[in-house]
Amino acid sequence: MKFKSYTRNDLKTVAERLDLSKDKVLEMEAVSAVLPFRVNNYVLENLIDKDSLPNDPMYQLTFPHREMLDDSDFNSIFDLVATNADPNTIRSAANRVRNKLNPHPAGQMELNVPNVDGDKLDGIQHKYNETVLFFPAQGQTCHSYCSYCFRWAQFIGNADLKFASKETDKLIQYLKENPQVSSLLITGGDPMVMKTSILKSYIEPILNADLPNLHSIRIGTKALAYWPYRFTEGEEADGLMRLFESVKKAGKHLALMAHSSHPVELEPAIAEKAISRVISSGATIRAQAPLIKRVNDESNVWAELWRKQVRLGIIPYYMFVERDTGAKNYFEVPLTQAYQIFTKAYSKVAGLARTVRGPSMSTAPGKVMVDGITTIGNEKLFVLKMLQGRDPSWVNKVFFAKYDANATWLNELKPAFGEQHFFFEDKLTKSGELFTGK
Repeated sequence: MKFKSYTRNDLKTVAERLDLSKDKVLEMEAVSAVLPFRVNNYVLENLIDKDSLPNDPMYQLTFPHREMLDDSDFNSIFDLVATNADPNTIRSAANRVRNKLNPHPAGQMELNVPNVDGDKLDGIQHKYNETVLFFPAQGQTCHSYCSYCFRWAQFIGNADLKFASKETDKLIQYLKENPQVSSLLITGGDPMVMKTSILKSYIEPILNADLPNLHSIRIGTKALAYWPYRFTEGEEADGLMRLFESVKKAGKHLALMAHSSHPVELEPAIAEKAISRVISSGATIRAQAPLIKRVNDESNVWAELWRKQVRLGIIPYYMFVERDTGAKNYFEVPLTQAYQIFTKAYSKVAGLARTVRGPSMSTAPGKVMVDGITTIGNEKLFVLKMLQGRDPSWVNKVFFAKYDANATWLNELKPAFGEQHFFFEDKLTKSGELFTGK
């Protein structure tokens, strides 16, 4: 299959294929003026069931929807789009809306970007001691965009909101100066949009550098779902498999961190072939995704997803809570419901699928898992666990929050037992990094 991408300018063409009304197209044009839209022919032909619209989960996952914006913001953009306003006017209005949507949650811009010799490393993030994130410049797009994506700000053409680096020299220097780092995550966007030669130009210098502390390289990707041909067809795919093999030969572990949102993504034969080929190269595949209303907010969906992953050799890794950014209000699920969905799904699968952790919030202090709901004395509580922390001493720490049936994020929770603050808040504040809960 030849790759064909559709963006906002192609919405009318795509709408015809899905039998969408003109009114629906106009709504989509308004929303996609604010939030990025991209879909490809593989997703349209293999993953979306147009007879199930608008409830089809993959349609919800990849297309803009009117309810993603609040009424006032939607109406202001819609009026401009409907009257064919000047593009600069639309862009300015869209930017005002974007600024309300918390484009970089969890302190990514303020707290996570390191320095080397006084220079800010814009294409690198270092939040947890052992793991560094690297954003190769050519990998900061995707084959299709997930409508819930917490990195949506990477795709709107605003350089001030984008993480990207064109070189590995400073990355290698930083890894050498921080020997506690054992894992490198190459992320985006999606690094698998890059040609193999470009990806190789990033990975090969890392393998050739003297980095005994670096044990693993991870690549975050949705390509196994959105464009599995990247791993199966032609010299590009063959070269990619050789590159994967070279990582193992260099004594490093390679893991593809697959974004796997729904079982339908694993059903096409070409997807199974791609997964098999990646695993045969010596890489492992770990799968993670957020719990998303209208897409996968049922326990049976997650149980089926984890079972399919295990059958295909994928390791279930994380169920995340939708981050507090972008169209969160459209996709969010209350924490109590997320815990119930996870627990029911977890109870339906065998031990090999119980490698999965969740539901987990990626917050400013760290990854916070809802580990239970309990009552102590007369107080109903959330049992929370810090799976990963900005301060390593926080890792695996259990703490409690007052139960709130409507809460969807950490900043909506209050400490239990009369405490005024959670244990991590003072530490962040004392270091000059004021915790906002986002």
